[in-house]
Amino acid sequence: MDNSGAKQTCCGSLRDFFTSAKFLIYMGHALSTWGDRMWNFAVAVFLVELYGNSLLLTAVYGLVVAGSVLLLGAIIGDWVDRNPRLKVAQTSLLVQNSCVIVCGILLMVVFQFKEQLAELYNGWILTTCYILVISIANIANLASTATSITIQRDWVVVVAGQDSSKLADMNATVRIIDQLTNILAPMLVGQIMAFGSHFVGCGFISGWNLCSMCLEYTLLWKVYQKTPALAVKAGQKEQHQELKQLSPTSDVENSQSPEESSQPLMNEASVVARPDSPKEHGCCYQVSEPLRTLKSGWVAYYNQNIFFAGMSLAFLYMTVLGFDCITTGYAYTQGLNGSVLSLLMGASAVSGICGTVAFTWVRKKCGLIRTGFISGVAQLSCLMLCVISVFAPGSPFDLSVSPFQDLYTHLVGEKALPEVDQSLTSILSSGNATTPSPAEELPPLQSYMSVSLLFSGVIAARVGLWSFDLTVTQLIQENVIESERGVINGVQNSMNYLLDLLHFIMVILAPNPEAFGLLVIISVSFVAMGHMMYFRFAFKSLGSRVFLCCSPEQKVETVDRPSLPTTV
Repeated sequence: MDNSGAKQTCCGSLRDFFTSAKFLIYMGHALSTWGDRMWNFAVAVFLVELYGNSLLLTAVYGLVVAGSVLLLGAIIGDWVDRNPRLKVAQTSLLVQNSCVIVCGILLMVVFQFKEQLAELYNGWILTTCYILVISIANIANLASTATSITIQRDWVVVVAGQDSSKLADMNATVRIIDQLTNILAPMLVGQIMAFGSHFVGCGFISGWNLCSMCLEYTLLWKVYQKTPALAVKAGQKEQHQELKQLSPTSDVENSQSPEESSQPLMNEASVVARPDSPKEHGCCYQVSEPLRTLKSGWVAYYNQNIFFAGMSLAFLYMTVLGFDCITTGYAYTQGLNGSVLSLLMGASAVSGICGTVAFTWVRKKCGLIRTGFISGVAQLSCLMLCVISVFAPGSPFDLSVSPFQDLYTHLVGEKALPEVDQSLTSILSSGNATTPSPAEELPPLQSYMSVSLLFSGVIAARVGLWSFDLTVTQLIQENVIESERGVINGVQNSMNYLLDLLHFIMVILAPNPEAFGLLVIISVSFVAMGHMMYFRFAFKSLGSRVFLCCSPEQKVETVDRPSLPTTV
């Protein structure tokens, strides 16, 4: 009897877990992220193939995507804040997947009839198809940004309730899913395109997104049903009707909104007044509404108590010390082949997963704010290996070679003009494209000590990097009031993209391998400045207790900064 009772209890626990809102969010996020990773990898390959093995279209796509999020991040976040949660999630899901499906069908047509399209109207029909693909793919990315904000930055907080430990575990699990799909999804679609064709790859991705959209839509609705608090949103007049339709018997139990129950660590004075409804004003007011929303969003971001924590995370994007096209291209010039690079990328993913696991453990022992401080120290300590690699044997670092020599040669030299297209666009691309094969085989290096130290530091630093990222993410979740979660996270995404663009510009100005050591030093300097900002935030919040892991943390204190106007 005891064994049967234990089995029933175990089965009941498993059933409760697999039907819980938390698990359903994991499933929906896994499906969404898998489709995103497949599409982000494949669209770069498709654009390269369409434009005659040139990276021009890939570079244009990367710039359009980055520029759009940079300009529209706050507006997207404001739209998330102003509308009911279920409507936002369903709309962004439908728009994102529909755009990917349309893009896939359009690419299938182009691959099938490329020669015929190139002959119509002197190739303008084909050019129009390229513009449509990039534009629709950009809309899909903006919808993906809205989905990420509403699910990862809002729904997760509501599902976790007031349990900070549960929120930390959910954030870590979501990040582990990101790491795994970032490796496995490109591998799957890459094999399909390798053994099939690009036409087959487009069809597979379109079919996947169609099926995934239906499943994700169902999962979102189930999560919404299981979490009545999702129907309560600050500033929404219809929240009572939503609660009544969802669960008529839960009105009394859930009358308190998440904003009231979670007691955010946000100062009431820092809330920025939103513009009035455009219905009360004329046409000019409505036309200028996006500009006011953009301005008020950035002002609201500046006035947050966690402003320096968010800025510290953005500064970490100003670095060449990651596994993108820049670092892998440099590694190839140093004699590493594709097989070794793939193993290093796998090790980097494992290191990132270790960082997410370490985050939950350190947070329980030392608290959330100190976890960020410890993670920053760990990341900077590991990056010192990268600085040492600049001066180690085998390093091509040479200050006597002008960092701008290659750029000047490409722009002025007639023989180099055909090469500028691939050189600059490969730097501007978002890292999804593969490194082009050089015309000549690179000579073997005398020593691999420099490149070994470089990648050892990059891989080891991923533990601190991902732990720090989770720390700042949870600080934003816990300290931004519910009515501003969307716009603040939208501005945070814009800041991240801005610093990411700056790091690509930095590489364009100094693209030769001899200057890569200088880029490493600049990157580590920006990472150090970012962590100095976080240290200021932590010290203002905890004082000297930031160094005492056994001391309990308290609510974030107001940070003294020059005030900006709170009305537009």
